[in-house]
Amino acid sequence: MNFNFALLTTLLCVISLSGCSNDMPDASETKTSVYDPKPYSELSHPDWIKDAVIYQLNTRQATPEGTFKAAQAHLPRIKSLGADIVWLMPIHPIGKENRKGSLGSPYSVKDYFAVNPELGTEEDLRAFISEAHALGLKVILDWVANHSAWDNAMRFEHPDWYEKDYKGDFRPTPWWDWSDIIDLDYRQPGLRKTMTEAMTYWVREFDIDGYRCDVAGFVPLDFWENVRTELDKIKPVFMLAEWESRDMHRKAFNATYAWSQHEAIRDIAKGAVDDLSALFVYYSWNESAYPQSALRMTHVSNHDINSWHDTQFETFGDALEPAIVLSVVGEGIPMIYNGQEAGNTKRLEFFEKDEIVWREHPIGELYARLFQLKKQTSALWNGEWGARMIHVPNSAPNRVLSFVRQDGRSKVFAVLNLSPETQEFGFEGTLFLGDYREVFSTQTVTFKRQTRLTLEPWAYRVYVAE
Repeated sequence: MNFNFALLTTLLCVISLSGCSNDMPDASETKTSVYDPKPYSELSHPDWIKDAVIYQLNTRQATPEGTFKAAQAHLPRIKSLGADIVWLMPIHPIGKENRKGSLGSPYSVKDYFAVNPELGTEEDLRAFISEAHALGLKVILDWVANHSAWDNAMRFEHPDWYEKDYKGDFRPTPWWDWSDIIDLDYRQPGLRKTMTEAMTYWVREFDIDGYRCDVAGFVPLDFWENVRTELDKIKPVFMLAEWESRDMHRKAFNATYAWSQHEAIRDIAKGAVDDLSALFVYYSWNESAYPQSALRMTHVSNHDINSWHDTQFETFGDALEPAIVLSVVGEGIPMIYNGQEAGNTKRLEFFEKDEIVWREHPIGELYARLFQLKKQTSALWNGEWGARMIHVPNSAPNRVLSFVRQDGRSKVFAVLNLSPETQEFGFEGTLFLGDYREVFSTQTVTFKRQTRLTLEPWAYRVYVAE
């Protein structure tokens, strides 16, 4: 039997309420749509993070008073240093049950909806945030979602919201000596709802600008992704995870820790390795496995490193300055821990009062110079606003790190001798060629194919194209 398929198609189109087209779909077009690349991250980053620098503030140790009101007086100085985001360590009341030391750990949270009276009042915190905003600074709070203090009211009102050990008892985080806290159980919807309400509370009622989330990987990712959605309904926020994982960047966090970069440069400084391969591994993974929009927080110190391991001087010794330079000029959103800029030589006590001694110091001058360079040079901006690091091979590959970052407006050529010996070397390729001004000496130089450099131990040069 012969059918007129064109007529049949027309009749079906007339009958259909939705109508149809005489054009048949192109099979090749249908198939190729599933192969179109899609961005990994579904986040929208606030514009103010494009060239931002993070400043970690330990309120307890930052001033003799250890209060928000006293720390507020430091905000103009923090702004002039070149920082943009002030990260306040946990602001909540600290648990007393099983407390460590006389003051306890700020990461042992007794009440997620309250302010630690030792730091000041709610009005003091509001005044701190208001002054920061007036200066053009953003404020993020340190959030401890993985665990609470033993005497947090949730333990008594909702004991089912906590994990238990094999005996059925409340338990600290497994394998760690965190005896002053007990772990929360994120299988419980009620806990998720309350924690989400707590995090939205501080954004809505105090106008904070986001969070740094403690041991974020110990909390299910779907919780963070939902929280981020709820927070963004209030205002655009910045979220930093204390974790190192690409998955965090999909829907939850703007930034994660660059622990691997820190460990690589630390091991080089301490002589634990005799080449730069660990750095190459980090930068290869960063470029190949992470989307360019993912911000990696680069740093040479923080509260954990300083209190539990070493000061910046003990960690890096003569390699401190190139480590700082790399943390700012290389890819990543840089962070400075309070006291670094003052050349703090103490491992600050964690459970006791141990204030920072403030003074002018060359390390502060170095950071200020680098932060200024970052803001003036678009190639050094964060994430997709900035440029990728491109390796420039040299003739001392196990000792000297050299790379270019360039976009349509600027170009930076960085060379760092990451060794305790003087190095004399040349470069390969053509990427480095051109006329430059060296940032620290202000001297002009023209790089040609035959140009060779000699750098003293741990010396560095940062060249900006003229």
